[in-house]
Amino acid sequence: MESELSYHAARALLEWHIELGATEAIGDLPVNRYEIPAAALAPKPAPVEAQSTAAPPIPQPMPEVDPVDVARAAAADAPDLRALEAAMADYPHCDLKMGARNLVFFDGNPAARVMIIGEAPGRDEDMQGKPFVGRAGQLLDRMLAAIGMARHADDPARAVYITNVLPWRPPQNRDPTPEEIAMLLPFVQRHVELVDPELVVLMGNTSCQAGLGRRGITRLRGTWTQAYGRPALPMFHPAGLLRNPHNKRHAWADLLELQARLEGEA
Repeated sequence: MESELSYHAARALLEWHIELGATEAIGDLPVNRYEIPAAALAPKPAPVEAQSTAAPPIPQPMPEVDPVDVARAAAADAPDLRALEAAMADYPHCDLKMGARNLVFFDGNPAARVMIIGEAPGRDEDMQGKPFVGRAGQLLDRMLAAIGMARHADDPARAVYITNVLPWRPPQNRDPTPEEIAMLLPFVQRHVELVDPELVVLMGNTSCQAGLGRRGITRLRGTWTQAYGRPALPMFHPAGLLRNPHNKRHAWADLLELQARLEGEA
């Protein structure tokens, strides 16, 4: 009787499980889910001595480099113009050099009394590696000839030395950024020191920004000031004169002022 009841009870229990959806048997023996596994009760082995338990060193960020400080150190180490040009060519922090064909360093007579500082090379300057050789450069040559001066004159009293604030052409001839001007300014300062001119001509807004820390060539032009420790005369850039021919009369007045200053200091 007892075995019969056990049979019927087991069958009823099985049918109840089937109704609940338990249609597969996954083991022959019941599992006690509350039983602690034997592996968890086994004693843990003593830790093996590792060859090195020290955590790997955390990589330290590289110190930030100030492009202006790098330029200042490189420029100061240049003893002459050739070394300065090489230092500028090796300067790694100005991205303009990546898109330029040539470094545009200078043209003219290094012994000249007058140093002209322009803004940045254009397409023709980038191709030839010399400043002021395009349409603006041709106009500059005519302007200088009008007062008896020339960039390649042998006589220092009649010659000029020409360079730019930036030695590399900006893309699409855009204006140089303040950051680009600042990082290359130490090279310009050293350039002036090595040439040692009597007078400096600042042509255009970028040149005034670098030499005077100010812009506004229409207000600044024609008035003598100080830049790089020397008398300096801001003037319209020849490229600006090509765009605005009505300013040529102001440029002529500035050329006469430059001529008078040179003759007065002769």
